Amino acid sequence: MGQQEHQPRRIAVIGGGIAGLAAAHRLVELDPHCSVTLLEAGPRPGGVLSTMHEDGFQVEQSADNFITTVPWGLNLCRRLGLEDQLVQTNPAYRRTFVVRRGRMHLLPDGFLMMAPTRLWPLALTGILSPLGKIRAGVEYFIPPRRDEADESMAAFVRRRLGREVFDRLVEPLVGAVYAADVEKLSVLATLPRFREMERDHGSLIRAMRRQMKNRPRTGRESGARYSMFVTLRDGLSSLVERIVSRLPADTVQVNTAATRIERHGDGWRVWTEENDECRMMNDEWTASAVKASESSVHPSSFILHPSSFDALILATPSPVTAKLLQPIDATLAARLASIDHSGTAIVSLGYESDRIGHPLDGMGVVAPAVERSPILACSFSSRKYPHRAPEGKELLRVFVGGARRPELAEMDDDRLLPLVLDELSQLLHIRGEPCFCRVAHWPATMPQYHVGHKELVAEIEAHAAALPNLQLAGNAYHGVGIPDCIHGGESAAERILESCSPLKKL
Repeated sequence: MGQQEHQPRRIAVIGGGIAGLAAAHRLVELDPHCSVTLLEAGPRPGGVLSTMHEDGFQVEQSADNFITTVPWGLNLCRRLGLEDQLVQTNPAYRRTFVVRRGRMHLLPDGFLMMAPTRLWPLALTGILSPLGKIRAGVEYFIPPRRDEADESMAAFVRRRLGREVFDRLVEPLVGAVYAADVEKLSVLATLPRFREMERDHGSLIRAMRRQMKNRPRTGRESGARYSMFVTLRDGLSSLVERIVSRLPADTVQVNTAATRIERHGDGWRVWTEENDECRMMNDEWTASAVKASESSVHPSSFILHPSSFDALILATPSPVTAKLLQPIDATLAARLASIDHSGTAIVSLGYESDRIGHPLDGMGVVAPAVERSPILACSFSSRKYPHRAPEGKELLRVFVGGARRPELAEMDDDRLLPLVLDELSQLLHIRGEPCFCRVAHWPATMPQYHVGHKELVAEIEAHAAALPNLQLAGNAYHGVGIPDCIHGGESAAERILESCSPLKKL
């Protein structure tokens, strides 16, 4: 009691992405008396989440929305008072296109990620050959796999639905979401419900038809369940800014890299240093953030002495976490370092509406690897969310790179843009040049959940559990989406506080 009344627990959160911010917020939400320090090596908190407002366009430079089939993103927005900012996708355009032989075809109505809910649209699609359609239909009669061993997404889909469904439908949809090599991607770590469908119903088609039988349908939909996705009207940066504004003054230390950690009694000692290059890159953002958040963000301007903390949450990318933990547990560090990462570049393009020949009557288009296209996908951003472009203009976001073409994620813009513009002009029948263009490069930011990932994470967490008052969070473990990262950060915060006292759930 004495420590809690007179000496609040000092907790460090290393890493200022959405997982680290969620952890810091949850700590002070559950225990307003604890002292939290969040260390961010870059010039601003938020990690890859960044919204640009320019020339009337609202451009998300990484993720542009989040899913609501899990509650953690919505719950945090509600607790932050952002619920009135939530915007759903435009119901008039809830359809997806797939490229086949250089032309765009609608994804069969009712095809959800890797399984059809309706057979007739699959039978009519121009994406598959007659033999490919027959092979997909045979899935209904293929016996289920009985063992629980992991397998790649590619192996699973070929086994159930055939090679053509994999190449033409599943690979582009799943590969675009995870920026992954689907030949290596773990089905149990990414979409385990499809293995559960196979186990419980004997067939994906049978399972999907039973699930959808009594579900009401509204309008035309294909592809992902877009009605299940939302964004924030002022951009996802507003989530970052609102979290920062709820933290005590000087909680967030930007331009401050943690260079070394070590055990210090029952707690931890953290060495940090200033990052002058990052500070100079974004002094303007830092100044505005300090004003907006009433000094919750502190721009570091000197090398700090070692600081001691009672507990530590590492919300850094797994390669950074591995380096920090190497002197403490080499085996744990090696497991963390073994998680591969891919990267992407996102090219955001604005056009006058009358320059685009395609009606853009959907949410976007994905390109299968067999098409050998330079793009992974293109989102019709201003059709998904009309407020993202001025009247009479359209905003497109093109994704390149990933495990399929890793060199494109870091290619110079002068070389990358002609590839993208040429491909997009052919697909969408675009005349002339864009009136707006911005490129965001995100190299090595997407962890790859290869076959065996669940077992690897179990080993990592077992080793981490042996280190008192330490928790891990981030997108390398249990999900890459915004809600998953929020959940990971909040869970880490709860476990840290539970180690000393019971928690009352909010």
